[in-house]
Amino acid sequence: MGSFSIWHWLIVLLVVVLIFGTKKLTNIGKDLGGAVKGFKEGVKSAQDGDPGKTEVPASVGQIIEGEARKETHSKT
Repeated sequence: MGSFSIWHWLIVLLVVVLIFGTKKLTNIGKDLGGAVKGFKEGVKSAQDGDPGKTEVPASVGQIIEGEARKETHSKT
């Protein structure tokens, strides 16, 4: 009772394909694969000590001083 048989999983797969369609599932698979590949490359470059790919840009966290003005449009 605790585990599902192969028939349960086939029915679940069929329902998922009917809901999402094969094209959307293919796109989701490609996106997920690309994300996993990028994550693995990031972990590998961090372990190798390559700061070029994992370094935070200098512009992050800087304070930009300025003045905010409200722009008004007048009909003339």
